[in-house]
Amino acid sequence: MQGQVRMQPLPSPRNLEGRPGPLISAQPACAPPAPRWPAAADMAARASGQSSSSPRRVCVIGAGVVGGATAYLLARAGHEVTVIEALDSPGLGTSYANGGQLSYSYVEPLASPATLRKLPSLLSDPESPLRVRFTGEWSQLRWGLQFVRACTRAKVEATTRALLALSFLSRDELDRAREVEVLSFRHAKLGKLVICDTPQSLQAAARQVEFQRQFGCQQTMLDQAACLQREPALAGYAAHVHGGVWTPDEAVGDALLLSQHLVASAQASGAKVRYRTRVTGAVVHGDCIKALHTNHGPVHADAFVLANGADAAALGQRLGVRLSIYPIKGYSITLPLRRLEAAPQTSVTDLRRKTVYARLGSHLRIAGMAELVGHDLHVDPARVRALVQCAEEIFPGACDTQADPQPWVGLRPATPSSLPLIGPARYANLLLNVGHGALGFTLAMGSARLIERHLAGDPSPIGAPFAYRG
Repeated sequence: MQGQVRMQPLPSPRNLEGRPGPLISAQPACAPPAPRWPAAADMAARASGQSSSSPRRVCVIGAGVVGGATAYLLARAGHEVTVIEALDSPGLGTSYANGGQLSYSYVEPLASPATLRKLPSLLSDPESPLRVRFTGEWSQLRWGLQFVRACTRAKVEATTRALLALSFLSRDELDRAREVEVLSFRHAKLGKLVICDTPQSLQAAARQVEFQRQFGCQQTMLDQAACLQREPALAGYAAHVHGGVWTPDEAVGDALLLSQHLVASAQASGAKVRYRTRVTGAVVHGDCIKALHTNHGPVHADAFVLANGADAAALGQRLGVRLSIYPIKGYSITLPLRRLEAAPQTSVTDLRRKTVYARLGSHLRIAGMAELVGHDLHVDPARVRALVQCAEEIFPGACDTQADPQPWVGLRPATPSSLPLIGPARYANLLLNVGHGALGFTLAMGSARLIERHLAGDPSPIGAPFAYRG
């Protein structure tokens, strides 16, 4: 499905909290407590009267790329899947117009000693891609303190190791899905070039490449000449290219289209989807959720998967599950290509500008910025202009900068450590698949496989570093 990137106005986000007041209606306990990991399959089976290996009813909350992947793999495994989505169709939230990069080898967490050292200068620079506005929310302050505590070398290395394992699993799962499904989402394996503008940034990148080599990452350090040979479209930006990192097996794609295809494929396997449906309450028996109340009536299931991105924290809180997830606001624009010879042939990340560039058919997706400003979806025209200027500066003449840039903002659901939360939480039959930050597109299929294996009663193929710890 090539050609123009067709963008429609993003519907106003719907608050999944519902009306104020208690969400949970408690009923008599149906069974004594059981261990959480990996007993959720047995608990869900007990609630339904099935064996732990039998297909069961599963409700997935959220139809973005993570929820869509979860529904797809569960439906193919034979489960009776119901998807609840607050918006009008799949992928209209954070998946709508994200950066477009499938960055399997670029998962280093935002929380790091280097980020901590740069925070004062980043926060004081009005042109900085990082922006923080204190909202008065305790959740924002708590998240920030946890973020600072995560900025240690030991935690960065452990998180990188875990995320690489998940990203490689996700890459393999997506490849398998593409072998059996017609998934037209402008997927292209273009490789990725990360360009560094200073000797210091290049040295830091080299250290990261060396660390990641032990986990199977195939990356090559390039000098300026090699960068320009790899991506000739950077010739006009050569003054800001000191060197870079080349990763040949990275890819690009459209997360919105993938979300749509995954949900459609899940439906073809028997899944039901309820759009414009908001969770307003839950019926609880002991440590099991028996049903969810929605604005369109109850939804009964044996297991429930929370996969609704930035809205998960609010809904989780109302269900008695505190999730340390905070939205990080990002921007993107999508410009038509005017001169193909001046456009990049690879996926490009510019560390100087903290922007990413992904060629999607006849358009170029440009994305960047990180703002901690609450659930604010206002589009700042200055940010949009900055992205347009970045596109013209790095690839002069490649894009039609007078065309509608199709500006978009999305809320990346981030944990302080950048580790997503995947697995059971509080209730034995409530599973989390949330907190992927800017890596939801990259990690979606692997995260969904972990949920599917968990419900099957099988051990995680990559361990359990993403477990919810309360």
